[in-house]
Amino acid sequence: MMMMMRGGSLSFFHLLCLFLVQTVAPSDLPICKESDYHFEYTECDVLGSRWRVAVPNKQDTCTGLPDPVKGTQCTFSCNEGEYLDMRSQTCQKCSAGTYSLGTGVGFDEWDAMPTGFVSHGINLNIADMYTNCSNSTWIPSGDYIASNIDECTATLSYSVSLKKAGTVSFEYFYPDKNIFFEFFVQNDQCQSTDSHVRWMRTSEKDWTSYDLELNRGNNVLYWKTTSFALVGSAVKPVLLRNIAISGVAYTSECFHCKAGTYSAKPGSAHCTPCPADSYSNKGATVCQQCGPDLYAEAGSGSCKQRPACTTSDYFYTHTPCDSNGQTQLMYKWIEPKICSEAVGGLNSSEAAVSLPSSGQLETCPPCNPGFFFTNTSACEPCPHGTYSNGTACAECPVGTEPVVGFEYKWWNKMPDNMRSFVYSREYSDTDRSTGWEVAGEYIYTTPGDLDSDYMMLSLTVPGYRLPHSMAKDEERSEVSRISFVFETQCTADCKLYFMKGYSERNNEMVEHWSGTTRKQSYSYLVKHNSTVSFTWAFQRTEAYSQVRQYSADFAKLYSIHITNVLGGVASQCRHCALGSGLASECVSCPPAHYMVEGSGVCKSCPANTFIRADQTVGEAACVPCGPNTHSNKAHSACVSSCRLQAGGREGEVLRYDFTPLANVTSFQSSPRFSSKGLRYFHQFRVGLCGEEGREVAVCVDNVTETKEVRGYACQSTVVPSDVRGQTVVSSQPFVIGDTLIGVTTDAFLDGIESLQSSFPAESNLPDVIFYYRSSETTQTCKKGRATTIRLRCDPTVTAKDQITLPSKCSEGTCDGCSFHFLWRSQHACPLCTESHYREIVSGCTQGIQRTTYVWQQPLQCTGGVALPPQAVRACVSLDIWLKVGVSAGTVAAALLIGISCYFWKRTRKLEYRYSKLMMTAGDKECELPAADSCAIMEGEDAEDDLIYLTKKSFFTKIKSFSRERSSDGFDSVPLKSSSGLEMEMS
Repeated sequence: MMMMMRGGSLSFFHLLCLFLVQTVAPSDLPICKESDYHFEYTECDVLGSRWRVAVPNKQDTCTGLPDPVKGTQCTFSCNEGEYLDMRSQTCQKCSAGTYSLGTGVGFDEWDAMPTGFVSHGINLNIADMYTNCSNSTWIPSGDYIASNIDECTATLSYSVSLKKAGTVSFEYFYPDKNIFFEFFVQNDQCQSTDSHVRWMRTSEKDWTSYDLELNRGNNVLYWKTTSFALVGSAVKPVLLRNIAISGVAYTSECFHCKAGTYSAKPGSAHCTPCPADSYSNKGATVCQQCGPDLYAEAGSGSCKQRPACTTSDYFYTHTPCDSNGQTQLMYKWIEPKICSEAVGGLNSSEAAVSLPSSGQLETCPPCNPGFFFTNTSACEPCPHGTYSNGTACAECPVGTEPVVGFEYKWWNKMPDNMRSFVYSREYSDTDRSTGWEVAGEYIYTTPGDLDSDYMMLSLTVPGYRLPHSMAKDEERSEVSRISFVFETQCTADCKLYFMKGYSERNNEMVEHWSGTTRKQSYSYLVKHNSTVSFTWAFQRTEAYSQVRQYSADFAKLYSIHITNVLGGVASQCRHCALGSGLASECVSCPPAHYMVEGSGVCKSCPANTFIRADQTVGEAACVPCGPNTHSNKAHSACVSSCRLQAGGREGEVLRYDFTPLANVTSFQSSPRFSSKGLRYFHQFRVGLCGEEGREVAVCVDNVTETKEVRGYACQSTVVPSDVRGQTVVSSQPFVIGDTLIGVTTDAFLDGIESLQSSFPAESNLPDVIFYYRSSETTQTCKKGRATTIRLRCDPTVTAKDQITLPSKCSEGTCDGCSFHFLWRSQHACPLCTESHYREIVSGCTQGIQRTTYVWQQPLQCTGGVALPPQAVRACVSLDIWLKVGVSAGTVAAALLIGISCYFWKRTRKLEYRYSKLMMTAGDKECELPAADSCAIMEGEDAEDDLIYLTKKSFFTKIKSFSRERSSDGFDSVPLKSSSGLEMEMS
């Protein structure tokens, strides 16, 4: 370990104090020896001068320190491999076995925390939870220092004062995105470096170097990590090593080389690691060779006993094909070879094995599709515009185009765009290139130095280009497809990882498989032209052990096929539509057209269909759009205009307009807490519907760098904290819906079922359900992910985005593949019609009558028709009609009374005549009276009408009008006698 040198500056005040201490020191103290003190410089004055002062190592132990003398100029410095001799104030070379950085300091040994470094953990206070993070610090681990792996924030800091502008450099290993890792520097004013350079990028393999310029003056260096473990697997720590800082005042001593390294010459700026099978002690000038039965890795400080060789210590491979089309089977020891063939055991099972004989001839496998055999039996790619099945190249006929890509299914040699290497989980450097070896029909993993090593295989492509027969548009996200067939066989907790990357050093995991897996195929859709590398990594076990126990475990790749690659080769040709030019080049069929199989003829698809991205030939390429959707202009996908009609539960037709809900909406799951109390959410973003140019949902990953996924619906994990110095940290984004399947009120569509039981109905209006599907497949979701968004009319909701998750599945999904949401909104109600309001007619007031329209309650509609305005019309009031009615009734009553009186009077006359006739007939019984004796002659006087000679009152007349019968049954009739007296005849 190289620490900061004693070379700090003393102020004038410190110099005065030292002088006073010496002058008042007791006279009985011994005279100081050279070992009792050391020299330091004072601070520089305005002229750039300073003084050299002797400083006692311990106070009050001796007297008689040397007097201060004028020091070197402040700009004085020594070169690398030199140190400043403070007695002579000149630069001297470091002796053999030591080194120095001149005007810098370095730290390459981490057996303990170096002087000047400070590490501490920050306690978490979340709500009522308190987490003790005092033990969450950086831990020295020999050649490196490792970060914490819990959810506390661990800070490693170092303060240094630079006399001139300098640099800081270090190497780091950052393999796990579940840790937030930042490095920044604060100056005298506590000003930090720019935020765009403070966040470290992950490194899937190898150590990564980092350099940063430092300003003159005080600088405080910070390395901060915070783990965010949402998955069950162990988190891998961040590692630091070889920290070097330049720009300090001077180096006053050299440092010994650490064990396993040496410096043979004086004036060394660094120490050289010992080669394999050699070792060295601290401060060595040369490495010592191990004995014949011992071995050592490069840079070792000791030797180890060689174990007996086993079948796991060698592997087999094939030589390139010769001119006769044959290859040799070769056996090789795993390098570096650490086993011994001479070691024997007590029984045959413990005896060392020898390397099998090599040279067995085998027939070479054929070339991969798109390649051909040369005269030397080597496989070369076919020229552009030609194709082959692995033998000879042929030109594609007119009217066809080559299907360009790479298809590897024969493994006689490692393809030029593939590389194999070994990465040690213990972060040791290695130059091995035998992680995967070819074996004719497959490529397989070789045994590693350790069972915890990663066997890495990378494939790099320059980019992608769609064929002429396929037009790229905004809805078609697939630009390529990679498929491979693999198999694993394990006796421990092995894992096979498949990763994609934007470079060979910047990868992210796509899928992984654990344990033994049968031979199977996997496909992945490439959606961005920036994805240019793919990596397979096989690890036999996560547990570290220096003993090989699982070397027989392996992973095999039988075939790899990737389409639409720039510079690729063709294994076949397919028909295409021809352009109108003289060259008759292939062109894509017009939108909404497919190519008739076996010809270059384009035929129109039926209405309201779209063309499948992975198939443009045959009528099956035309896929009907789902309910309430229609094809876009390019006929590459189905979209929704956010307006639709649906049948109600009572047979009525309901019209909807979801345009107010079309903008991208964000919502979160309920908060969740990790084991340390770190709170996080699952954030969802939804772009419900829209035509071309609509706003899409975007989820980002801003942990190590900004990456994003796009679609109708996506999910990411959000940490609402200031871990990164920002409000929200988003990670692990993925799409849960990039294709709109349909919009309907049915609870089942195209194999996707909406969880109706989780969202029980609350009204007689049906829910409108949007169905989406994601094209990305995983080991768990072999058919991809699916999402349903159930829109429910709720006029009481004033907010636009009140979205709830199923109560049984708090994360929106119960199986990780099917996501379900309920969106309550007043904008989810059907459009209002005339049937949704009623009219209220007021009474006639002062000749005016008003008609008011009000909504039916409860209101279950939105938009649509508006309430008609209040109607006003003239009317006749009730009191006028009452007066008219009373007047008319009075007149009618008077008229009726008059008519009644008239007819009553006529009736009395008839009674009188009748009575008179009867009296006449009474004189001669049984004889009829003579006509002229009973009749009243015409013109008879009116006085004959008088019945009563005396006047009576009105009531008396009424009473007399009622006839009375005598005891003999006859009516009593009043008659007028000849004498004028009233008498009654019975």
